Amino acid sequence: MKLLRYGPAGSEKPGLLDEQGQIRDLSAYIADVSGPALTSDALARLRELDPTSLPVVQGTPQKDMRLGACVAGVGKFIAIGLNYADHAAEAGMEVPVEPIVFTKWNSCIAGPDDDLHLPEGSTNTDWEVELGIVIGDGGRNIPVDQALDRVAGYCLINDISERDWQINHGPTWDKGKGYDGFGPIGPWMVTRDEIPDPQNLRLWLEVDGKMRQDGTTKTMIFGVAELVAYCSRLGTLHPGDLITTGTPPGVGMGQKPPVYLRAGQVMRLGIDGLGEQTQRVIAG
Repeated sequence: MKLLRYGPAGSEKPGLLDEQGQIRDLSAYIADVSGPALTSDALARLRELDPTSLPVVQGTPQKDMRLGACVAGVGKFIAIGLNYADHAAEAGMEVPVEPIVFTKWNSCIAGPDDDLHLPEGSTNTDWEVELGIVIGDGGRNIPVDQALDRVAGYCLINDISERDWQINHGPTWDKGKGYDGFGPIGPWMVTRDEIPDPQNLRLWLEVDGKMRQDGTTKTMIFGVAELVAYCSRLGTLHPGDLITTGTPPGVGMGQKPPVYLRAGQVMRLGIDGLGEQTQRVIAG
């Protein structure tokens, strides 16, 4: 299934994308695409529905119908740094021996095609296409061999980063990662049964039509199962929590010389089977 949220910002409704690319309204069955709807039991009930019996929502998603972040009420937005060896190399940093974990503030979450407003005075805002994990049943101290069973699904995330504040204002990365709009999520969450191998997905990002990132999740240092298990050792994972898993090479910081986003530019990014995002860059 492809679950999504549609409508104006702050008034989104839950929906399902059918095989014809139409949105079907799920409001009669779930309050939102959020924790209670993402457990294995809740998803099993949704799978029993006949999509053709659900009301059709007029409009074409991502054209004349805005989509919100595909998951609502996110409790934890956990991020993993330097999780691709070739990205660590372009950043001039050593390959980590354990996952580098930081957080993105929930207020950064945005729809997949919402405009990105640069932070006031920013000159170092960068892009990062990433595979997102949406937690289903969750838990604490999850064994690696059970970790994928705790995943509700996967989504596309742009881990937008302000590099000056990430690197030059103290030792924590969070400062440069949590600005408003720095976490576009979606367009939809694809349930894990439709993504049999999350370690075999192409992910890419272009700026103004120029390909900047073109990689594969095969080269992740720590795979999805390892990351879910590791993060569950640090705190209980709850349904609807997000883990964004790192980015392949090609970020602006890694260019020689570095290249950062400017007002008027357009980012477009995607992951196999998980859809695409488009964000216009607006002056702060």
